[in-house]
Parts: sequence; C-alpha cells; structure tokens
Amino acid sequence: MKDLYIYNSMSGKKENFQPIQDGHVGMYVCGPTVYSNVHLGNVRTFMSFDLVFRYLKHLGYKVRYVRNITDAGHLENDADEGEDRIAKKAKLEKIEPMEVVQRYTVDFHQTLNKFNFLTPSIEPTATGHIIEQIEMIKEIIKNDFAYVVNGSVYFDVLKFNSKNKYGKLSKRNIEDLIHNTRSLDGQSDKKNPQDFALWKKAESQHIMRWPSPWGDGFPGWHLECTAMSTKYLGKRFDIHGGGMDLKFPHHECEIAQSEACHGNNPVNIWMHANMLTLNGQKMAKSTGNYILPNDFFTGNSDHLTKKYSASVVRFFILQAHYRSVLDFSNNALLASEKGYNKLMESINILPNLVANKESSDFDLELWIKDCFKAMNDDFNSPILIAELFRAVKFINQVKDGLASISENDLKSMIHNINIFVFDILGLKNDIEVGAEHKGKLKETVDLLIKMRAEARLDKDFDLSDKIRDRLADIGIQLKDEKEGTTFSIEKL
Repeated sequence: MKDLYIYNSMSGKKENFQPIQDGHVGMYVCGPTVYSNVHLGNVRTFMSFDLVFRYLKHLGYKVRYVRNITDAGHLENDADEGEDRIAKKAKLEKIEPMEVVQRYTVDFHQTLNKFNFLTPSIEPTATGHIIEQIEMIKEIIKNDFAYVVNGSVYFDVLKFNSKNKYGKLSKRNIEDLIHNTRSLDGQSDKKNPQDFALWKKAESQHIMRWPSPWGDGFPGWHLECTAMSTKYLGKRFDIHGGGMDLKFPHHECEIAQSEACHGNNPVNIWMHANMLTLNGQKMAKSTGNYILPNDFFTGNSDHLTKKYSASVVRFFILQAHYRSVLDFSNNALLASEKGYNKLMESINILPNLVANKESSDFDLELWIKDCFKAMNDDFNSPILIAELFRAVKFINQVKDGLASISENDLKSMIHNINIFVFDILGLKNDIEVGAEHKGKLKETVDLLIKMRAEARLDKDFDLSDKIRDRLADIGIQLKDEKEGTTFSIEKL
C-alpha cells in the first residue's frame, strides 16, 4: 500500500498516498447531471475512477466511494442565471422534471453496467439533500462569507479571498479574474462578477423549487457536492475526483464553500480525468460533438464502420492514461479490438498450456512486480497493458514449443493475469472458447425453423415433427408462438 503514488492536481505532483484513516479511503466523484443520455466522454471520466476504486479495493483498503446524481440546480452553461437543465428538458418533452431524472438515471446505470463498472458505495441525489444544503448556507452566512439579496444567497468571493486563497486549485489569481471581467452594471444582484450562487430564488415559472429561510428557490450546483461529500465522508477526506473541466469553477467553489463553512481544506488529493476528443474537439452534449455508447453496440454512427462490444471500448479507453487526452477514431478502435482479441485468446490458451519443467523462461516474479509498479505509478493502465502483452508473447511462445513454463509459474500466471485483466482493469472475456460459433449456430437453427415452417405450409407434418424432435434431442427447444417460432438451448 505504501508504494502507491497519486498525482495531486492541487500540488501539481505525484504524492505518496497516505489515507487519513489507516486502511480506509473516502473518495468522492462528481456524478452526472441526468438530463440526457451519458456520452462516451462522460463514460471515460467515470471509468477512470472505476479503475481507481478497483485498485484501491485490491490493495486491501476499505473504500467508501461516493458518486452523486445531480438532479436539480445545474443551470445552462454552468451559470448562475438561466434555466435548469432538467427543467428545460422536461418542458421540451412535456413531462415532469423527475420523469426526466428517472429516465436518464436509469440510462446512466444501464450504460455503466454494460461497461462492467462497480457500483459506488453511496449514490446520493441533490434533491435528497436540500436540508443539508440549507444548513450549510446558514453556516456560511453566519461566518460572513455569503450575503442575501432578493431571496437569493451568493458566496462573497472577494471577502473569502481576503482571508483565504480562491483559485489555488486551478492556479488562478482572483485579482486577474476580476480585472478581466466586465462590471455587472447593475444587471445582477451580485456584489462582484466572481460571486456564485449558493441558493437561487425561484421565479414563478421555475418548476423545481423548495422552501427555505430566504424564500422558495433551489440550491446552487457547486453547493450540492460540498453538502453530500461532507455528509458521507466528513469535513476532510482522501480523494475528490472529476473531469478536468470541473476544476474551475466547480471544484474551486467546493473548496471555498468547505473552508468558509468548516474552516479547513476538505480534500487531501484532487484527481482530474482528462477529456475524450472527437474530430479534435472536446466531446460535449452542448456542442453536439459526441458519440453515445449505444452507437458502438449497434454500429449506427457516421464515426463507426462496424459495431463493437463494451469490453473493446473499455479496453480502448484504458489504453490511455487517465490524465492524458484521448482522441477517438474508428481506426484506433479497430486496433484496440485486435489487441483485445489477442489478449483474450491468450487467456483462453493459458489453462491448456503444458508445464514441462521446473524452471521457466520467464521471470514471473519480476513481471508481477512490474505490473504493480505500473498501477502504483498513478494508476498507469497503459503501462500495465504493455506488461500484459509481454506475458501474451510468452504464452504464445510456450504454446508453439519455443519456451517453457514450470507448473507453479503456470498456476501463478493464470491467477495474476485474471487479477490484472478482470479484477483491476475490469475487462470481460467476450471471446470465450466456442463463442465464435454462437452466431453460426443461430443462423443454422433459424434456417431449420424456416424449413420447418415451409414443411408445415406444405402439410408435410412428418418433416416438421422430425426437425423439432431432432433439435430437441441435442438440447434445442422450439417454441411456437403467435409472433413466430423461437428457440432456447438447454444448459448442460
């Protein structure tokens, strides 16, 4: 455990990870705003922290992983004015806002399940923590870092900065920010342009609203994460993660709110996953430059030449380090598919290898150390994958009789490859032995079903029954229904 180094966005360097409480890790990751389908760029961010979660668990830590659902308060363009993203979608689709929330929360969970994500320990919602947010606002007002205007509450950035440091995470200078921002010209309730909303007064047309000491309104987006992380992880916890685009202002505001409320820095290590680009531009719903996960499963996209499995896409994403920009292309995905197939084929070969001598032509202990060294170096999945392919090369050499492996090393290699590939990287084996024949089997049975249907139309019931009975003999059951004939295969 002591060898794990994590890049801290706050310090700008890799730091030896030392949890606040020995053997325990508290980790908070900003979850989705559920107003639309999750796109592949979103998936990449959450996959980065799924990898972190998996590895910390493998190291033996008891991890409390909190990933929220934003179901209110996130306005268009991440601003303090304008429409709530969810409420806007509800108006467009002429349904209740919570119907929007339900629909896209389900989609989010279904998508992540397809990519074999582990479920977080706690998944709180913003609307489920309105009371906590109101109480936090009261405390910030009490500490003189917020002010009330016309039913809204704003965080006083200048006053906070006079005693603390606003902008330390993103390395921004508040004086420069103010200098480069136009004055408000009396068009806003804010004292300063950089102030941000803790609570917004709900206008008469605003659908999502709650009572508060300052009138009916809704919480600020930044406040929601601060309230939920504090409730479940405490005033100070180990890791806070999210996309690179959240560093400013969202995470910067989270720090300011926590310090204004509790008087201490809330997080030991800030982690930020980099973006996934498409056509050289950031993947984003707002610009229309994105690709949905389901597009990969169907192949119905101008960006794709064929369909791909979720495991191939996961493998593609993990081939890049979480802090590096990953550019999507169909050619890159095709290359990843070849690599993925090669890896899984080698894993399928492993149990059938013949151990023929006591010593091996492969330093297995060193290889295991190198695999852990990669993950201990800020969760370096591409280096781990490179090490896995070093093992793949050796496995194929043993298969071809060009190298030898001892019985103990073979057992150890099977055990450790399974750990690195399935437990840590979270891949699934989509090309298990015999899987390549499943498609051909379906085609064959469908052909026999068609022949049987033609025989019945010709009143050749002997042939029809013969086809049904022979299929039943080999464990394939036909079921005649109004919609047509289907089949099922008996499990042996």
